[in-house]
Amino acid sequence: MNFDFSQDEKMIRDQVSKFLDQQSDTKVMRSAVDGDTSYSADVWKGLVDMGLTGTAIPEAYGGVGVGYPALCLIAEQLGAHLTPTPFSSSVYLATEAIIGFGTEAQKETWLPKLANGEIIGTIAIVETVEEATETSIQASITGDTLTGRKLIVPDGGIADFAVVIAKSPGTMANSSLSLCIADLQHESVTRTPIETIDPSKNSTTIDFQQTPIEILGDQVDAWSAVRRIYDRAAILFAFEQIGGAQSALDMAVEYAKERFAFGRPIGSFQGLKHMMADMYVALKLAESNCYYAAWALATESEELPLAAATARVSATQAFQLCSRDNIQVHGGMGFTWEFDCHLYYRRSNYLTLQLGGLATWEDKLVSSLPDAA
Repeated sequence: MNFDFSQDEKMIRDQVSKFLDQQSDTKVMRSAVDGDTSYSADVWKGLVDMGLTGTAIPEAYGGVGVGYPALCLIAEQLGAHLTPTPFSSSVYLATEAIIGFGTEAQKETWLPKLANGEIIGTIAIVETVEEATETSIQASITGDTLTGRKLIVPDGGIADFAVVIAKSPGTMANSSLSLCIADLQHESVTRTPIETIDPSKNSTTIDFQQTPIEILGDQVDAWSAVRRIYDRAAILFAFEQIGGAQSALDMAVEYAKERFAFGRPIGSFQGLKHMMADMYVALKLAESNCYYAAWALATESEELPLAAATARVSATQAFQLCSRDNIQVHGGMGFTWEFDCHLYYRRSNYLTLQLGGLATWEDKLVSSLPDAA
């Protein structure tokens, strides 16, 4: 097995990094956190113009078609720069849902628009504050309309459409659930912003009241489809997390070298050395697991559920540790608004809760082990 990336994929990573260095520094993140904007339209346009929204979309549907390893490296850079855009919702979730489960006609209709940034998509699953399950879904489809409420929809206030899971009695051979596509611009849709720990990532409650929809795919097992979409997206979110963890670690190390106390750099004190060593080890462990997951995603390996859960758990732990201890390395200044430490801490906690929390993915990891009952 070769878990490394090709030179072409690394070149794409470097180009994205260079663009984000110039266009998406922490000032852009702060603007979103301060509530000046729900996301950076300029950065989003730049990502679209570079063709990144079509990275995994086949050329036949208007995409670039360079594959998932490149998309993983793009995600890592987006995480490293704390980029406030709807990229994850539109590319990791909505696009993947249509690629994986849409009919040929739906792919021809939606994928070119997603690839060129004409529209932004998301996915709407959760209906309670607890983990979504197959039996917890109460939103319902009647005929060609959808009625119900979805909570904490990522980028729900920005997206043009959502892939929604809802009850559809009598329409499925093995399930009472269906996936459908709903136009979020329709007058029957009400969107209410939700305040979260990371205001730079839009979250919304969406109410559907007899909203016109189209069923996604043909006889799709909706809950199995959601689990597959989540597994694939979890790998991309994990790359965002290791990107953020690396930036938090770099910030801590730089400050420890420059800040002096008692006549010497604070990085020379044993306690801080041990703290940063733990950060580094956690990051490298997560990085290794993410590389394995990228291979599983690119090759459609049977190990993908295990690889996704492993990457997700280790990347979540690494980003949480690095963002938290970055604050500790900065001491009292790390708790102030003026320092950027809190931006990484906010993003780490936000990403932890995407697709289910840490405990959810730990359960998935154990259940995916070869000898698990």
